[in-house]
Amino acid sequence: MKKRTIAGTIAAIILIGGASAAYVASPTIHAGQTGEAPELGRLGEYSIGTGVRTFALKDRTEITAWGAISGNLTDVNRQLSVRFWYPATAGDGKAAKYSHVMRPPGKEPVTISAQGVAVPDAKAITDQKFPLVLMSHGFGGWSTQFSNLAEQIASQGYIVASIDHADMPIDGVTSFLLSFGNVLVDRTLDQRQILTQILEDASSGAQAYAAQIDAENVGLIGYSMGGYGAIASAGASYDYANDPMSTIPAAAKAAIEESSQNALPIKSLVTFAPWGGQPDSRAWTADSLGQIEKPVLVVTGNQDDVVNYEEGVKWLFDNMTGSDRYMLVYREARHNIVGNEFDLETDANFTTAEFLKEPVWRSDRLNAINQHFVTAFLDMTLKDDASKADYLNVPNTDSNNSKWPIGFGEQLNGKMAGSEQADHWKGFQRRWAVGLEMYRQEKTQ
Repeated sequence: MKKRTIAGTIAAIILIGGASAAYVASPTIHAGQTGEAPELGRLGEYSIGTGVRTFALKDRTEITAWGAISGNLTDVNRQLSVRFWYPATAGDGKAAKYSHVMRPPGKEPVTISAQGVAVPDAKAITDQKFPLVLMSHGFGGWSTQFSNLAEQIASQGYIVASIDHADMPIDGVTSFLLSFGNVLVDRTLDQRQILTQILEDASSGAQAYAAQIDAENVGLIGYSMGGYGAIASAGASYDYANDPMSTIPAAAKAAIEESSQNALPIKSLVTFAPWGGQPDSRAWTADSLGQIEKPVLVVTGNQDDVVNYEEGVKWLFDNMTGSDRYMLVYREARHNIVGNEFDLETDANFTTAEFLKEPVWRSDRLNAINQHFVTAFLDMTLKDDASKADYLNVPNTDSNNSKWPIGFGEQLNGKMAGSEQADHWKGFQRRWAVGLEMYRQEKTQ
């Protein structure tokens, strides 16, 4: 038997390593998209168009400084814009760039932007119907803050409508309290009135923008205060016993309760870091959360110090006992677990970065994972695609425990786990499903 020298062994390993490097560096099979995105976190088959419509919301009120003292509300003509993304015919139009001016209190305004792939006012596909997904941002957010998520959902065959809630600007403590008080009242009312109008337009056929909408399959996505509104819109009645809920004027409570008499016709709910579960400002009772009967996906960070992961978000999830539900957890993440990857100037003020960024996770990585699981959940609940449950029913709660044995020198070049990798989170590349937890609970009532 011929003996291999140490030098020969080292040379063989170097050759293997060299071949591996050359192979791994070759292009991925998903041209133009990040190779690290999990399987469903990539753009789908449809080209996308985008446009904006304005909705007038009837019988609305506003809490003013005097109203906060007197308990009286001011009648207002509330008008909100809604950004739509929809499947469109392929064209040569220029893709949208979404810009927004942030105005941090006491700081200079900051213009941020995100490059999109949707084409403004592109011709909609007219011979198909698509499920509708309504999106609702957090306190101080805006309609295109999550444009990457919206575009990706639309590319998979959905119509996405993202509300711009036009929260009252903040320049100090007083304006913060007034703005937040109005958000407590407005979020679910905005969601309810806008969704009702969109579905009425879809049913009447009078408005061309709504002709594509499948009104029988509707989903709702809310982040933070948008999640607070969405939980109520999904059927959980507010409890006004605790602050700050107890500070809502009586007339505003009556308006919310009246609108809540008719359940919104949604089939699934996604909440990112929802506000309102934390003990010091709890917006529901356990019994009221049990009134939600639609499937729910909760996405959260286990270090969220805004909505309290341990005693807030987990409490919400555990008490949605009328729902089949999932909870995706990002370990070491705080509150900003959804939103575009915005490039900030190196000397940008910290207030802006703190509003947009996560201390540990990259925003683009969060986006890709969110897109993957939201797509699976919506396909399962709005398109009755039972096969997508395999992406949510993971083989182990802790993604770090995923197993995918390979041989020495074996190269995968971005291969994603499928049915042959039953002990790995489906759709993730080997070694790339890390830092995540997925919990599942079935309805018990």
